[in-house]
Amino acid sequence: MSADDDEFRRSIRSDVPHSARVWNAWLGGKDHYPVDRELAEAVSAAYPQMADIARASRAFQIRAIRHLVSVGVRQFLDVGTGLPVANSTHEVAQSIAPESRVVYVDNDPIVLAHAEALLTGAPEGRTDYVDADLSATDVVVDEAAKTLDLSEPVAVLLLSTLGHLVPAEGIEVVQRYLARMPSGSHLVLCDTVKTPQTLAAQEAYASGDNPPYFVREPAEITGCAEGLELVEPGFVPIDRWRPEEEDAVPVDQWGLVARKP
Repeated sequence: MSADDDEFRRSIRSDVPHSARVWNAWLGGKDHYPVDRELAEAVSAAYPQMADIARASRAFQIRAIRHLVSVGVRQFLDVGTGLPVANSTHEVAQSIAPESRVVYVDNDPIVLAHAEALLTGAPEGRTDYVDADLSATDVVVDEAAKTLDLSEPVAVLLLSTLGHLVPAEGIEVVQRYLARMPSGSHLVLCDTVKTPQTLAAQEAYASGDNPPYFVREPAEITGCAEGLELVEPGFVPIDRWRPEEEDAVPVDQWGLVARKP
């Protein structure tokens, strides 16, 4: 084992909860440690809807990608990827349009360790990974441009990710991404809205000695899409965005798909 490998292993700590692993626990995955499950359970105790939000976010992502492929989008920039689970962006897009190109973005050593799983895509398309902070928009886009053709539309996905940025920063960061994209590009965005219950979840999450995750006022989400054209049904709870099941569980996470004119 090289010194770099040894340092990498030390950077992945099993004694401190980690956001990507906690989210994995809510999704019912296996890539987490007991400390992550303990925090996931603590947040769920404060806010029982949390696991429903995680599942609804994934379902919204799948529906949004299917819609975008149906209108001709073949390039996807998935910012804040998290740990891979079934029906990741490249799997959904390339199952319909194998020529689709997908770039994942994260700066997490745990996610990086799973990059090989993310990079397995359809041979007709391309799948790549950028190791960068989501707020470093120019770095991300410049690296993504090695795989994506920025003269053609790109769908930028930020799913349950915005809360890693302080509210004052979030709108600016998202708009910087869209400023680099051509006409016909799309934004897919969802995050948890501020209620007494979600604020309790935010406080419980912070108890795990993690960087905070900030729930949002609705205007702090819709402001990210200023100047874009909202795709029907607009900004709605994600379980109501083109649902495939009429009995979908209502959640306190809202989202949108919007097109750049």
